[in-house]
Amino acid sequence: MNAHLDALEPSLVWRHFRTLCNTPRPSGHEAALVAILESWADAQGLAHDRDSFGNLRLRKPASPGCEQAPGVVLQGHLDMVAQANSGHAHDFTRDPISTYVADGWLHADGTTLGADNGLGVAAILAVLEDPDLRHGPLEALFTLEEETSMGGALNLAESWLEGSLLLNLDSEDRGQVYIGCAGGADVEVDAQLPSAATSDHEQVIEIALTGLKGGHSGADIHKPLGNANRLLVRVLRSLEAFDARLISYHGGTLRNAIPREAFAQVALPADEVDAAMVAIAGLETILLRELGSGDSGLSISVQRLTEAPEAEPLTLDASVMLLAALHAAPCGVERMSADVPGVVETSNNLGVLSLENGRLHLCALVRSLHDSAVVAMADRFQALFGLIGARVKVENGYPGWAPNPNGELLATFNARHAALLGREPEVKVIHAGLECGILGSKYPHLDMISFGPLIRGAHSPDERVELASVEEFWTLLRALIEDLATQR
Repeated sequence: MNAHLDALEPSLVWRHFRTLCNTPRPSGHEAALVAILESWADAQGLAHDRDSFGNLRLRKPASPGCEQAPGVVLQGHLDMVAQANSGHAHDFTRDPISTYVADGWLHADGTTLGADNGLGVAAILAVLEDPDLRHGPLEALFTLEEETSMGGALNLAESWLEGSLLLNLDSEDRGQVYIGCAGGADVEVDAQLPSAATSDHEQVIEIALTGLKGGHSGADIHKPLGNANRLLVRVLRSLEAFDARLISYHGGTLRNAIPREAFAQVALPADEVDAAMVAIAGLETILLRELGSGDSGLSISVQRLTEAPEAEPLTLDASVMLLAALHAAPCGVERMSADVPGVVETSNNLGVLSLENGRLHLCALVRSLHDSAVVAMADRFQALFGLIGARVKVENGYPGWAPNPNGELLATFNARHAALLGREPEVKVIHAGLECGILGSKYPHLDMISFGPLIRGAHSPDERVELASVEEFWTLLRALIEDLATQR
């Protein structure tokens, strides 16, 4: 499958990316790909090993005469975000990703593409295979479960890596290099809320809020995008005037993807349904006006259900309290950085929200350049949802990556970028959880940078990569490795 990728340049990179597209690899299901890469390494004569978590390392000795060059660790993560458009049947644990080219970009058919971080991984494999590349000692580090928990990086073996320089290939902007990133943590909210049976005079309706763009909960959080959970909660709040009671709710599938869709069932007096539907239509118009061109695809549909619901609705008091807490919860950009202009300092994404049989579950992802701000935001959730008796826990915390604008690796990269492309790159700090922060905490001696090709729509079915940027990325990566091979 995806044979057309073999015709693209650079062929070494795209051939490996084809393997990644054809091998299902959602987070937690990377074993098949690891086995393929180990077999490939054996065929290439490359040493390989794994740490106790399962992270994979491949090693290639230096080119003759470059043995004294600093060791370079090329790093990427093997897993991808599993997101498909509503109605598009795709089993990410079994089905390959189907790709196509349009207007100079590579897309996937109805799903995430996996260019994040598949193209970084493909480029690393191409480096290891390239017979003409002159290089110092190379290590390829492939981590697991980055998209769901940063588990691979968090559990990475210490005193394992040997290199002193690290190239993280998990960035998504052409002409930019990253030297810092936000840390973060998952905030999990759970509660069992009281319910009461529907009465004979109540009617059940189902509300679907769809059509939003979605996006990366870090890199895209500052953009004028709608969050389906935030917006549907607002719709449900408007129905309190009709004594509506929440029965069920499902919104978002990943805590690090801005939710594109959300669905809810409510029970309300039958003689209020028509008025409620008029109110929802009016609010849809208002929300479309507020979102503007930033997210113009919003659609809210309402359906009357003829069969009794499978679960009881919440009591009216419980429904009102829950929606009030969700409406008040932090969502989006909390603060911009005072020290790095244009960079988000602290944010939160209401990523996954569900209500089933009275059981509430919310998973939010808090990010900040300051670890203390992550703690403070998590504490706000504990304070807010504690008011409705919910249990709140903070998990999967990971540190940020403090910028080092005076690093020698950055200077070498800037010089090579200028020589090849006629300009120095923009030096950036990203509001997303690159693994560099965690890796740096385990290997504080590492001098690190992060760069990559131009990817847009990551973590959503709109994900795409610009073909020309992949060629530029590959040329730059090869040249940088050759430059580093001359250093002592």
